[in-house]
Amino acid sequence: MPWPSRKRDKGAVADKKEPDAKVAKTEEEAPDKEEEEKSAKPPAGSSKSGWKNWKKTKESDSGGEESKITYCHWLLKSEPESRLEKGVDVKFSIDDLKAQPNQTTFWDGVRNYQARNFLRAMKLGQQAFFYHSNCKEPGIVAIVKIVKEAYPDHTQFDQKDPHYDSSSRKENPKWSMVDVQFVRMTKRFIPLSEIKAHHLAHKADGGPLKNMMLFTRQRLSIQPLTQEEFDFVLSLEEEKPH
Repeated sequence: MPWPSRKRDKGAVADKKEPDAKVAKTEEEAPDKEEEEKSAKPPAGSSKSGWKNWKKTKESDSGGEESKITYCHWLLKSEPESRLEKGVDVKFSIDDLKAQPNQTTFWDGVRNYQARNFLRAMKLGQQAFFYHSNCKEPGIVAIVKIVKEAYPDHTQFDQKDPHYDSSSRKENPKWSMVDVQFVRMTKRFIPLSEIKAHHLAHKADGGPLKNMMLFTRQRLSIQPLTQEEFDFVLSLEEEKPH
């Protein structure tokens, strides 16, 4: 049996190495205010943000046309270090996922409405970054894919589970989950600090990470990514750490 409610979910505090993030008691407390590798990897740029050379290549391929913003990839936060929530350890690292049968598990325990809606928007085969969160050094460690689209999260009905919701009814469940499967480790660990440096540079020069939800919606445990965001972050695995 997989670990119960072990994902980064209701207690989505800001990452320890993200000083600009505001710490929230839970994601669920402010749902109204908070309304996560299909294409070839882009070449890593040589500019400070890694963006200018890539942009030139992309414009050459597409005629310079701006694409409509759509979300087709995801970032899933999970806690690799032990943390008790109502007496249950919610730790779930990438090694825990790899140890599951068929390296597959359900992504349960999400109790924020916007994050839940993102879960419900996921499509079969879409890929996501597996992100270690709320730990000494947060960042991206692997790629996973969606192997089952949203269905009711059984933990909302389990009184022994830390994410039990007494207001949810089986005939009309509030909360959903998806199944994810391990695809591969990233070629290297991509730390939050490195992604943030690119985000700040892109805010100034219009790069693809300028609106990345990892920095604009820090508390969300499920975050959508545009194709450009996913491609650019994935390209970082080819670069040497700064």
